[in-house]
Amino acid sequence: MELRDCQCFVAVAEELHFGRAAARLGLAQPPLSQRIKALEAEIGARLFARTSRSVALTPAGEAFWREARLVLDGAARAAETARRVAQGLAGRLTVGFVNPAMDAFLSVVLADFRRQAPEVELVLREMSSREQMAALATGRLEAGFLRHVGQDVPGAAVTVVSREPYILALPAGHGLAGRRRVALADLDGQPLIFPPRAGAPSPRPAIEAVLDRVGASVVVAQEAASKFTMLSLVAAGVGLAFLPASVRVWRRAGVVCRELSPGLPPVELAVAVPAGRENAAVSRLVALAVRAGGVSQ
Repeated sequence: MELRDCQCFVAVAEELHFGRAAARLGLAQPPLSQRIKALEAEIGARLFARTSRSVALTPAGEAFWREARLVLDGAARAAETARRVAQGLAGRLTVGFVNPAMDAFLSVVLADFRRQAPEVELVLREMSSREQMAALATGRLEAGFLRHVGQDVPGAAVTVVSREPYILALPAGHGLAGRRRVALADLDGQPLIFPPRAGAPSPRPAIEAVLDRVGASVVVAQEAASKFTMLSLVAAGVGLAFLPASVRVWRRAGVVCRELSPGLPPVELAVAVPAGRENAAVSRLVALAVRAGGVSQ
């Protein structure tokens, strides 16, 4: 039995006239009659009581009509759902993100996406950049917003969507806190708080290289993985920290933030998506991220 058989049967059941049903279906009447007879033979029951003047449903036909309508309605819903998924207006996306992305631009992107595609279910996972790379490679993520320091993400297309400068977080009573801008050379010998070297990808090697070029010796006072921990350590007077400018939204008592002289690479965030897998909802998400991040491609 084919879906077309159900369509033919329902047309005759609703019109109760083979000529009108054939016109509705765009068929000639003889092929329609033959199709109904073949359907009855396959089912093993008469579906219509026919006379020279009338067509009526049999009890078996009434039962089959109710079920056939459900089949056709389900097929129509399935087709509409597929169209909406293809247009990026329905479906389910699992998206990974590092916390700095949420501070910088991602909350705006998600709000815009929900307004444009409210039927798409977004499943958000806070993950490190390394975890996102593994999840993208195994198909557990449709997109990942991660820290970008020039690395490739195997099997994924990477688009930089946000760039921002580093600022320097200092204890409020530090000698450099009174300056509007701190020169990198003035950090010679200052106790610094860095992310662990084991973290990947990490901006630490690039920062240390720049400090070395300006003649500032690096003194690592403490390692910390999160910016919130770094801010707490700065407030405690443990050392100074390089943080993305967006960290200013998190006001921390005992900490001041100052601009740095040029020289450090920008803080970049990127979105990575599996290469070669077309997904209109992901494309919509990436486009919104590019717009919100303000990075020209």
